[in-house]
Amino acid sequence: MEEIRINKYLSDMGICSRREADRLIMEGKVLVDGRPALTGMKIRRDQVVICDGKRAAEPEKVLLAVNKPRGIVCTTSQKDRAMNIVEMVDYPVRVYPVGRLDKDSEGLIFLTNQGELVDQMMRGSHGHEKEYVVRVDRPVTGEFAGKMAAGVYLEELDVTTRPCKVRITGEREFHIILTQGLNRQIRRMCKTFGYHVRELCRIRIMNIKLGSLETGAWRKVTPEEYGQLTEMLQTENDQEG
Repeated sequence: MEEIRINKYLSDMGICSRREADRLIMEGKVLVDGRPALTGMKIRRDQVVICDGKRAAEPEKVLLAVNKPRGIVCTTSQKDRAMNIVEMVDYPVRVYPVGRLDKDSEGLIFLTNQGELVDQMMRGSHGHEKEYVVRVDRPVTGEFAGKMAAGVYLEELDVTTRPCKVRITGEREFHIILTQGLNRQIRRMCKTFGYHVRELCRIRIMNIKLGSLETGAWRKVTPEEYGQLTEMLQTENDQEG
């Protein structure tokens, strides 16, 4: 049976972070098969691990769809004093965000405790579709939409964005579907052509839609949605292999 470092095991179980696990191990609060654990040791998943008096057990697999409000951050670091998405949801099992959605934006983001799922979603070489509704400060023209769709050179990042899909949906509103996630990408793209984003909301990630989920609310991804999502990821992995 495959062995895993004990701090990663405790993190995978949703008990604590790897850093916190190392601290608990040093304090003698982690036992493996009745014996004190050692920092950096590897264990099998069938061994009995007691952490701070409680047995570590496989947690429920969680995948939440969250409608992130503006002003909430997706990082769990202490650099920004704003509330982060994990604190806002306050789910009883330890979860963390898949990807990011900047502080000034709102809409769909996933929270999960499945490290393998996160890896699959983040490493896709050709990217996964993410759809946004964008409202800007000037009338949207066909010329602007065409240039956005063709790919935009972002001087600050020294990169040209991938071609994408853009559909005008109002005088100052458009939908855009991206397959990459550069830092503040849509805002940077718009700024290149003299537009400034007033509102930005992500409404879809792959097959999962925001729908009528209220701002600040969350729901569990349905078994049907989850099945479609994992099937899409598996297909992509097979193509990359």
